Amino acid sequence: MAEYDYDVLVIGAGPGGYVAAIRAAQLGLKTACVESREALGGTCLNVGCIPSKAMLHASEYFDAAANGTMSKMGVVVEPKLDLEAMHAQRLDAIKQLTGGIAFLFKKNKVDWKKGHATFVDPHTVDVGGETVTAKNVIIATGSTVTPLKGIEVDNEKQVVVDSTGALELREVPKKMVVIGGGVIGLELGSVWRRLGAEVIVVEFLDQLLPGMDMDVRKDAAKIFKKQGMTMMLGHKVTGCTVEGDTARLTIEPSAGGEAQAIEADCVLVSIGRRPNTDGLGLDKIGLEVNQRGQIETDHDFRTKVAGVWAIGDVIPGPMLAHKAEDEGIACAENIAGQTGIVNHAVIPGVVYTWPEMAGVGLTEDEAKETGNAIKVGKFPMLANSRAKTNHEPDGFVKIIAEAESDKVLGVWAIASVAGTMIAEAALAMEFGATSEDIAYTCHAHPTHSEAIKEAAMGVQGKPIHV
Repeated sequence: MAEYDYDVLVIGAGPGGYVAAIRAAQLGLKTACVESREALGGTCLNVGCIPSKAMLHASEYFDAAANGTMSKMGVVVEPKLDLEAMHAQRLDAIKQLTGGIAFLFKKNKVDWKKGHATFVDPHTVDVGGETVTAKNVIIATGSTVTPLKGIEVDNEKQVVVDSTGALELREVPKKMVVIGGGVIGLELGSVWRRLGAEVIVVEFLDQLLPGMDMDVRKDAAKIFKKQGMTMMLGHKVTGCTVEGDTARLTIEPSAGGEAQAIEADCVLVSIGRRPNTDGLGLDKIGLEVNQRGQIETDHDFRTKVAGVWAIGDVIPGPMLAHKAEDEGIACAENIAGQTGIVNHAVIPGVVYTWPEMAGVGLTEDEAKETGNAIKVGKFPMLANSRAKTNHEPDGFVKIIAEAESDKVLGVWAIASVAGTMIAEAALAMEFGATSEDIAYTCHAHPTHSEAIKEAAMGVQGKPIHV
């Protein structure tokens, strides 16, 4: 038997990596985790999920005061923006949560190897000049922003930025152009729109939020337009030049047509993310990536190289922190000889705008493509008593079920707390629930979640409040 420094070496300390490391250590495996950042937590905690939610939450309060929502409820205030303080609370959230992971590493006896990791062979990794060996290596290096050809991002100058730079703006832009109508662009665009920026979203496709149900995508465009954002759907940016503090963009229809010029003092490039595998030395261990730059694995997260595993954004599937976390736990359990499973058919996705937009399972179009007859129930939040009382009329819950078996295939929602509501749907689907199961489950009143019950009753053809 070969002697190794560790049973498990995890490369990357994002949501997938740090969770895999902690779970492996809990299972009695000697574990280390490599991270090149100054803080643990990866993109999610440092420049992604957590800081963006801190800014979204704070800007919601500002917007509620500024747009009259609070005055409707008898709370009359004149908000004054302290952007420096808003950034400070964001940084404090990051510090507390990344520090929490460091504490959990110590508690579970996970060694943090600081530096960049490069494979020497399948069981040997160079970490900043230190040679580390492990019986099992988990690649959990996450993803990075996808560049847009011909447009140079300079986060320090703050004229053309990516998602990281958009979190650090020192001033509220007068006009911001968001290139890309996906989750990240809409969330960060919403932050700066609420704080006073004019926001224009340029999306190549004819609808926002690719991958979500079409009813969500169509309503999203209407909601953001009502909030004051300009939607340029079916358009593309063909050029961008920067002169001083101004960006000049050339925009034309995706299908071709007359171009137009737009000037802005901030451009956010947000066209997606790509697997972060550069510099790992995968060629040294005979591991290739697919056409999308992803590492292929089997159901247990093994790569084709014995002893090397991969999870999270570097493998196929949605690039979501919670997917990576579940895969990290499952992968560690498989290494320990247990049975770790992730049901990739039930991975919820959430857009943390106002209102939130969430979904799990199949879209209506995907359900139809299965060839089986389906039933759909849809309930508007306007008819939900809690949403009505809270002045939150926008949105709906939509449940898609197989007609013959009544098994729930997908649930989609737009609501102020859709991200929390969708957990009920995911749990129901994990246990193979029918729409009737949900319809006849008592829901507390008054709650937003009653809309899920009503949508399920709609599938049955007997909603009460519409």
